Formats: sequence, structure tokens, C-alpha cells
Amino acid sequence: MARDKRPRTSTAGPGRTSRTRAGSRASTPKSVSTPSAQAVDDAPKTRRRLPALPTRFALTRRALAVFSVLVILTLSYANSLRIYLEQQRDLGEAQQQIAQRTAQISDLQDELNRWNDPAFVKAQARDRLGWLLPGEKGFKVIGPDGKPLGTGVVLDSQTELPPGEHSEMWFDRLWGSVQTADNPERGVGR
Repeated sequence: MARDKRPRTSTAGPGRTSRTRAGSRASTPKSVSTPSAQAVDDAPKTRRRLPALPTRFALTRRALAVFSVLVILTLSYANSLRIYLEQQRDLGEAQQQIAQRTAQISDLQDELNRWNDPAFVKAQARDRLGWLLPGEKGFKVIGPDGKPLGTGVVLDSQTELPPGEHSEMWFDRLWGSVQTADNPERGVGR
């Protein structure tokens, strides 16, 4: 069947003008055509619809778009909320550390102020070092085991040596390791 080269007109309803195809002339009124061709030309053009979903899950495209936007926003806000909560936790830890260090600084400042007091320094020298002022007489209380009783600080944490002997100095230990390297059998029982 050959294409009809006449302009098509449609009767879209009252008050509407008829449209013609671009490039064709609107000349004579339409001639009589077959009823089937007339019905096809006059039928309003409708979109092809998707098959209907069951009524339980009926979603329109608009509802699907809104749902998609809500899901994206929820994911975005959930990530932002996670970051916010992590920052709050980090901020709480930092504030706790600041409070601990402020208390530590306060304690150290108090100790420094005590050491600036001459009476405290004298008391520490008497207690820790056993120093006396000129004209004073000092004494120590010795227990039944022969060790002094009191709160004095022991400066040498090693075992006590007999009077007149001192602990081995670093250069003595170094020379001992050289001798041990020369004679390994003798150095084991040293």
C-alpha cells in the first residue's frame, strides 16, 4: 500500500485547530477514505502502559522516585550521623585527657611550690640524706636485724656492700667483659 501524501488532519475536539505534517500543504479538504484508516487516524495517540502490578504492590513511577530519593537521603544522613558520633566520642576522650593532664600539672606545680619552700628542703635533706645543721647531734635507730629503722630513702638499690667497698663502676664492668671475652671459661664462674 502506498503512503498517502495528503496532509493529515485530526479532529482533536472543539476549539482545537487541526495540525498538518511539516512539509505538506494544506490544500483541499480530506477526501473520503476508508473507515478503518479514518479510525486509526482519528484515534488519540496513547502511551503504551506497563502491565499492572498486583494491587498489593502497586507503585507508580512517582512513588518509586520518591522512595529512591528517601533511601538516598537516609543513607547520606546515616553516614553523616556516624561521623558526628565518632567526633563526639573523640571529643569526649580529648576532654578527659585534658582533665587528667590538668590535674597532673596541678600536682606537679604543688610539688614545685613545696620545693621552693626552704623549710621543706631542709626537712627532705634531714630525712633523705641524714644531714644535720651545725651544732645538732644526729642518731639512727637500728633494728634487731642490724638495719636502720626509719623512712629514709635508699639511694643505692643494689645489695649493701661492706664498709669501705663501692659498687662496680661502668669502666670496671667494661674491663671485666673484655677479660671474659679473652678467657671464656674463667669468666663464667666470676
